Amino acid sequence: MRRLGLRTRVTAAFAVGALLLSASMALVSYELTRRSLLDERERTALRAAYFDATVVRAGLDTDTPDVVEVLRSLDTGGSRRPVLHLDGEWYARTADPSTTAAIPVELRRVVAAGEPAVQRVRVDGQSVLVVGVPLSASATYFEVNSLRELEQTFQVLALALTTVAIMVAGSGAALGWYATRHGLRPLTAVADAAEKIAAGDFTARLDTATDPDLTRLSSSFNQMVDRLAHRIERDRRFAADVSHELRSPLQTLAAAASVLARRREHQDERTAIAAGLVADEIDRFQRLVNDLIDLARSDQPAHRAPVDVVALARDACRALDLPTTLVHLAPDVPATWLVERRRVAQVLANLLDNAVTYGGGPAGVRLSRDGSTGVIEVEDDGPGVPVEDREAIFDRFVRGRAAHTRGTGDGTGLGLALVAQHAAAHAGHVTVGDRPGGGACFRVTLPESLP
Repeated sequence: MRRLGLRTRVTAAFAVGALLLSASMALVSYELTRRSLLDERERTALRAAYFDATVVRAGLDTDTPDVVEVLRSLDTGGSRRPVLHLDGEWYARTADPSTTAAIPVELRRVVAAGEPAVQRVRVDGQSVLVVGVPLSASATYFEVNSLRELEQTFQVLALALTTVAIMVAGSGAALGWYATRHGLRPLTAVADAAEKIAAGDFTARLDTATDPDLTRLSSSFNQMVDRLAHRIERDRRFAADVSHELRSPLQTLAAAASVLARRREHQDERTAIAAGLVADEIDRFQRLVNDLIDLARSDQPAHRAPVDVVALARDACRALDLPTTLVHLAPDVPATWLVERRRVAQVLANLLDNAVTYGGGPAGVRLSRDGSTGVIEVEDDGPGVPVEDREAIFDRFVRGRAAHTRGTGDGTGLGLALVAQHAAAHAGHVTVGDRPGGGACFRVTLPESLP
C-alpha cells in the first residue's frame, strides 16, 4: 500500500484526536446527566410515594374503608400507578395485571418486612421505577412510575452528544488540514527551491524572514546552495579552462598530423598506418575537447528567444548529408518556438549523429506539442536500446548501445549527456523508448516553448 502523505496523516490524527476527546467528553456528560436525572426522578418518586402512602393510610383508618375509592382519590397523574397489598389481596385503580407483575418479588419481601425500598425494572421493554412503602403489618403500598419520558430524554441527549462529537471531529479534521497547509508552507518553499536548483537554477534562495522558527533552516539551506553553486562554477571553469588550454597543443598536433597525412605516399606501410591512427585520434581528441567546453557551458539556464525549429532541424540534416524530408511538423504546431537556438541545434545534431552512428540511420525527426511543451522526437532504424540501459546512456562517457562501455567506437561519450543537459536547461528532459515497427525513439521535451 502507498504510504499516506504527511498532510493526510496529520489531518487524520487531528480528526481522530478530536473524535476521541469529544466522544470521551460526550460519554462522561451523558453518564453524569443520566445519573443526575435518575437520582432526581428517584427522589421525586419517593416524596410522591410517601405523600400518597400517608393519604392511603388515612383512608384505611375508617371502619369500612373503600380501598379502590381511596386509590382513585390519589393525584398520581398519568405516569404513576398506585397498588395496595392489603390482607393478602392486591388493589389497584384498574384491573391491569401488568401493574402487579411489575413489582419484583424481592421488593415485596423487603417492604413487607417493614423497610421502604426502590427498584428499577423493565416491563414489556420499558423501564419503570417501583417504590414500596410499608403501611402496617398487613398493608404495603407501591407506586409504579413510568420512565418512558426520561428514556426519550436520554435518547435525545445521546443523539445531540453524538452529533456534537461528529461535528467536533470534522472541525478537528478541518483544523488539521488548515494547520498542515500553513505549517508545510515553508517545506513547500524548500521543495520548490530544490526543484529549481535541480533544474540548474542556482539563483533560487529561501527568504530567511518568512518564519522566525525556520530562520536557521533557511540560512543553512541558502549557505548550502551558495557553496554548491560556487563549487559547480569552479568545476565548470576548471573544465572550460583545461579544454581551452588543450586547444592550442591539439591544433599544433593536428597540423603536424595533416603534414604526415599529405606525405603518406612517401612513407612505408607501417608508418602510414601509424600516421593515420594518430590523425584519427587527434580528430577525436579535438571533438572531445569541444564537447567538454559545451558541457561546461550547459549548466546555465537556457536563454530563450523565438527560433524556427523546423529550419533548425533541416539544417542539422543537411550538415550530416541527410534528406530534409525526415523533418515532420505536426498539424497545428507553429514552426517558431521559444528556445535557445544553440542548445536546440546541438540537441538535433547530437541525436541525428547518434542515429547515424549507432541506430542504422535516422527514420524521422518529428516536431509536436503537448500543451505548451514542445516535443522533439528522433527515430532510428537500429536495434533499439535495452530497457536496462535507457537511463545510463545519458550519463557522461557512455557510448554505444551497451551502457558503461568505454574505449570503443569513434564517439566521445558526451553527445547524449549534452542532450540531457540542454533539455534540463529548458526545464525539460530526454527519454528513449521503442519506435513502432522497430528501432529507438529519443524524445526531448521543452516546457513553456509554445504559445
